[in-house]
Amino acid sequence: KVVDSTVPTGIGQRMGIFAGSGVGKSVLLGMICRYARSDVNVIALIGERGREVREFVDNILGRKGLEKSVVVVATSDRSPVMRVKGAETAMTIAEYFRDMGKNVLFIMDSVTRYAMAQREIGLAIGEPPTSRGYTPSVFAKLPALLERAGSSANGSITGFYSVLVEGDDVSADPLTDAVRAILDGHIILSRRIANTGQYPAVDVLESVSRLASALLNQRQQQVREKVLRWFANYREAEDLINIGAYERGSNPTIDEAIEMTQKLREFFRQPIEQSFSFAETEKALMNIVGGF
Repeated sequence: KVVDSTVPTGIGQRMGIFAGSGVGKSVLLGMICRYARSDVNVIALIGERGREVREFVDNILGRKGLEKSVVVVATSDRSPVMRVKGAETAMTIAEYFRDMGKNVLFIMDSVTRYAMAQREIGLAIGEPPTSRGYTPSVFAKLPALLERAGSSANGSITGFYSVLVEGDDVSADPLTDAVRAILDGHIILSRRIANTGQYPAVDVLESVSRLASALLNQRQQQVREKVLRWFANYREAEDLINIGAYERGSNPTIDEAIEMTQKLREFFRQPIEQSFSFAETEKALMNIVGGF
């Protein structure tokens, strides 16, 4: 619900999911696999531990997600060449289904481990380390892989690429900057939000869909802007609210933001078993926004 409401994603779009460890990235990817409208899912699990792969396939993806999925796995104990080829092979499979006229959902977890594998290869053949130890070939191969998703005359590949954020600081890693520059938007998962028990822990103010204005009609766009404005107003006054220094009634804008963010947070909370279509989400969101 939170993605459809604030970070709408269209067919053929390429989105990044930026998250630290333990903030619900795998669960969000599993929900997308289960409930997104696609003909085929192609899932690339690159550099993950074997236990994580089994947990994702059996528990998070589940029977419903596996029904229309192709899963390509190159675990962390495989050679860097295998990990790089695993990601590229998965994309080739997705391209095959796209050429067959299918709408493909491509999920890669994670771009970071793919980049680390390519860095190992680059260092082994004598490339100089540059930004944060990454070799030039890493930044050359990233667009070559990520740009392969998108729409064609026959079908489409909609891509979701996870990126591990070191220290929960999105701006600290040159890899995250490079990926953001290539993709059509990004979803930021926040540890601060996850610590409150809010899942999916999407930071709606930091997340961006570059195609939002093209995907939404005027009314939908107005509702989205209202939602973001409420969250922004709440964040500006959050410190005062948390320490009890803000007195209700002293600022109508902040009062409205407090009331609406509480309602919206409850609305955006969604366990993995729940499924909502875009139309259902839109209708429920309109009911909440109502006369505001």
